[in-house]
Parts: sequence; structure tokens; C-alpha cells
Amino acid sequence: MSAWASGRVEVSGGHLAYHRTGGEGPVVVLSHGLTDNGLCWRRLAEGLAPEFDIIMLDARGHGDSSPIPAGGHDPAQDIAQAIQQLGLVRPIVMGHSVGARATAAYANAHPDKVSKVVLEDPPFLPLIDAAAAERRAGKFRQQVEGFRAMSEPELIAMGRAQSPLWHDDDFPAWAAAKHQVDPQAMPVYSRPWQETLTAITAPTLLVHGVSAQAGLVSPAIAEEARALNSNIVTVEIAGAGHNTRRENFPDYLAAVQAFLRS
Repeated sequence: MSAWASGRVEVSGGHLAYHRTGGEGPVVVLSHGLTDNGLCWRRLAEGLAPEFDIIMLDARGHGDSSPIPAGGHDPAQDIAQAIQQLGLVRPIVMGHSVGARATAAYANAHPDKVSKVVLEDPPFLPLIDAAAAERRAGKFRQQVEGFRAMSEPELIAMGRAQSPLWHDDDFPAWAAAKHQVDPQAMPVYSRPWQETLTAITAPTLLVHGVSAQAGLVSPAIAEEARALNSNIVTVEIAGAGHNTRRENFPDYLAAVQAFLRS
């Protein structure tokens, strides 16, 4: 990690911070999940770095990026502007959770500007009404307040107790990110998730955990995604849930490497 570069790119009304491994291989742009930061991809970046040039974005409202603007923002547009500012040509784009939802929306809106797409357990869930969205946002703000009241060692201890399948290397960035997240970062979706997939033309991997272990993508959702777009293949990772790569990293890495190498 010591050789990784860091920087920032300008986006509408703010900036995104990033870390980059460098190298001669194809570029992979990574978008993390809610309350995480770019360095939460560290283990995957180290696994892929020998073959790929990995760019780990801090989403707006996370890490060292700009806070959420008062009028809201479009995470897919942030990805588009970051890719443009970095001068990338048809990179691989990949995301986890809300970062996967944003990645899908970006690839759907710019099908000619990506070479491959990887989506890790995105929130492909039904839309909710405004009142339910506000209740969810309120709970999230309280959660962030709770994070800020804890020290990083306390957060790591809590994380280890809640997530015993994670590797020790997963926790430092995860804990640091909890002090960086904007209380307004909970996304609100106005379009059905299905509309973010239909125009993707690049080969797309939807990799997900098991519903019984809190994975968001059920077999029925995976089947619907494949039916919506023949470019999509799906892989369920045994023994993992929503944090798929953290809960079964070897099988997750093997699935992602096989897809990216194909």
C-alpha cells in the first residue's frame, strides 16, 4: 500500500478523493458501500493489483470527499465525472451495496464507456414512500451519531464482535470510515432498480451472498436481473451475506478474477 498514489478529482459542487495502485493492467474503478471509504477495498485491491490498475473512490459524503450538498446529488454522475477527470477510457467499473447501485446506474447511462461491470450485493429493493425514506434517514443519522461517540478501537471491537468472519485487515479502514461519513449520506431512490440494468451492454457480474445470511440479492432478484439483461451473469457466494467479499473472500476473489480474466 505504501506505493499507492492518492489524489482528488473535481465533481459538480465538490470533489472526490481516491487511492490508486498504479500499474499497466486494465483500470478498475471501485465504488464502496454506505459508511465505508475507498480503502475498505484494500484486500481486494491487493489481490487484483498484480493484473489491474485499481482506483478506489471515496464517495461523496464519505472518506476525504466533499459532504453531501444541500440539494442532494447523483452518485452515478459523480462516477462519470471522476472517470472523465482521470482520463480513463472504458474502465472496468465495480461497486458494493449502494456503490454497486451507483455503478449500475453509471454503466446503464454510459454503456459505451465501460468494458466490464461487477456489482456486489446491490440494494435491488422495492421503492419506498417519502415517509418511510425519512424514517430510514433518521435512523441512519442516529447511527452515525453513535459511530462518532465511539473511538476507533471501540468501533473495531464492535466490528469484530458483529462480524467474526471478517479478516483483521478489514477493520481499520472500516472503523476510520465511520468517523468520516456524512449523516446525510443515506441515499433515496426514485427509480426502480430494474431501470438501472436494461441498457448495460458490457459483460456484467452480479456477485452476491446468501439471503439467509442477510444478503440483499435473493435468487429471485438474481433471476430477474438475468431476465432483464442477457449480459448479466450471477454468482452466489456460499457462507456470505451482504458484505460478500468480507465474509468469504477466497471464493469472492476467485469469482471476480475469473470474470475479469474472461
